Parts: sequence; structure tokens; C-alpha cells
Amino acid sequence: MISEPRPGERPTVSTEGPQRQLTQRATPELWGRLVASVFALDGVVEGHSEVSPKSSRAVFLTDLEVARSPETSLFPDGRLEPVHLHGVDDTSVHLVLSRERGAELTDLGWAEPHQYEDFGTEFMVYGPRDAAELEVVLAIVEESLAFARGA
Repeated sequence: MISEPRPGERPTVSTEGPQRQLTQRATPELWGRLVASVFALDGVVEGHSEVSPKSSRAVFLTDLEVARSPETSLFPDGRLEPVHLHGVDDTSVHLVLSRERGAELTDLGWAEPHQYEDFGTEFMVYGPRDAAELEVVLAIVEESLAFARGA
């Protein structure tokens, strides 16, 4: 479980929707590695997000199509969408986590609350700036998937 602070200042994030990361974005190569690593995880499949711009990629679970409770999905009224990856012009990730864990990651500088949160479980995780941060972001995505599954 990630417990180390993210080095440096937080990136600039849009103040108008859709929420997106404006500075300190991942390089296209790192973003591609993040996307490939997420969709190489067991039990996930790529799809179109119901709540994010078309350049985003939804992460769906193969073993759970409906949210076990509304706060475990970015789109609680449809197919379970615990995570979506924003496009290469943004590189941040929206995902769901317990309120407590999201607050910890926010305090550590890895995340911030989603601009349009409904349940206090929706967070933006900043795009990775290097290979070490790629591993951290991937671990946070895995935490989100476990939260959605109730694990």
C-alpha cells in the first residue's frame, strides 16, 4: 500500500469540467505504458466511459458488471466503472476508493477529490512523471479495483 509522498508540487488541474490535469503530465510513452499495464491486469477489460470524454478508456471488471454499492463506481447508474484513464493530452486517472484511503492519498500528494464527486469516494490521481510513479499509479488503480470488488 502506497505510503510515501509524491515528490514536488501538485500539478495544475482545471477548475471547469471536465476535470483534467494541465501540467506535469506523463509523457506519451509513460502514458502508453500505464494504459498497457492497467489492461494487462487480471479481470479487467477496456471499454468506453459513460462519464468521461471520448479520449478516455474505461476499466471494467470481468467478474462484476454492476456496482455492489453506488459509491464503488464512477457511473453508479450503469455498468460498474471503478476507473477510467484520461487521454494522452491529460494522463490523469479518475477512480473510486474508500473516503479514508482517498484522503490519505490526497494528503500524500498523489490525488485530489473529484471535482464532481457524489459520494466522497471519487478521486483524480495524477499522471506518472517517471517509471517509479508509474508503479505507484498502477498500485493505486489496483486498490480501486479491489475497493469496487469489496475486497
